[in-house]
Amino acid sequence: MFAIDLTGRVALVTGSTRGIGRAIAEELTAAGARVAIVGRDAAKAEAVAAEVGGDAKGFGCDISDPAAVTALVEAVEAAFGSCDILVNNAGITKDNLMLRMKDEDWDAVVDTNLKAAFVAIRAVQRGMMKRRWGRIINIASVVGLMGNKGQANYAASKAGLIGLSKSVAKELASRNILCNVVAPGFIRTDMTDAMAPAAVEALSAAIPLERLGEPADIAGVVAFLASDRAAYITGQVLPVDGGLVM
Repeated sequence: MFAIDLTGRVALVTGSTRGIGRAIAEELTAAGARVAIVGRDAAKAEAVAAEVGGDAKGFGCDISDPAAVTALVEAVEAAFGSCDILVNNAGITKDNLMLRMKDEDWDAVVDTNLKAAFVAIRAVQRGMMKRRWGRIINIASVVGLMGNKGQANYAASKAGLIGLSKSVAKELASRNILCNVVAPGFIRTDMTDAMAPAAVEALSAAIPLERLGEPADIAGVVAFLASDRAAYITGQVLPVDGGLVM
């Protein structure tokens, strides 16, 4: 039987109070990991941790603040004793055509989606290197592979995340620390639920599987990459997109 067993592992999942991040936290908890639920609002993160159950704990963090991200990793390690699995999931969008895109909208997206991941990876790697075991999984997007009108900042941040991940994979492989990327396609979340049915239908028509993905579709792949079942996979980008960018 194919089973994912993360018993004894500690996972930190950013942006995990809702959507894809929460599904990942739930999946990792179900596999036996102790999970740090992270959101901007500490109270909400703690409430979600209580709902997720297991040994989950909630942490508040503004991930656009490098000092706060470093402090978050320290707090998680103090609370759980280690941080074995890092899932950089948190991200924002500030869409606009490049002609109208403000510098602050570019900076906000890059700082949140890319720089925060770099800071978190830098903070967790020392402990992972000492233990000679680690899994770093960065949630990018198919937009980082193919670009998208009105999303130059978002696409750049996600493409940068892919380049960062490959560099991390090469730097840390000798210490048994693996780094991979999951690139979701169009996933059913609060944002897509607010779309008009006709827009969702048009979106689905562009996908070979003819449907939007579910957060659980991403969560299952992340759990696999976090496990010993994926012990010989590093530096890879795995689109989970219903065949959109095949």
